[in-house]
Amino acid sequence: MEHINPAVTIRLDTHSSRPCDFCREFDVSFFERRGPDQMVAAGRMHTASAHLTEDGYVRHRVLELSRIASRTPSTAA
Repeated sequence: MEHINPAVTIRLDTHSSRPCDFCREFDVSFFERRGPDQMVAAGRMHTASAHLTEDGYVRHRVLELSRIASRTPSTAA
């Protein structure tokens, strides 16, 4: 879990976390995830590295990358 901020790995307790708004909005299978995979550390932005678990981090990154890939390329002027 070297990509996750060390401050987050200390707080793996779900009492100090909240569901990731980004994942909840863009992942159609968000509520099928395990509880800890849905959560990000409290007081942090809804980013991949704020996720409490490796699986949460990976799923968040996949969502980000799929959104980037689905954008239509801008045309050259």
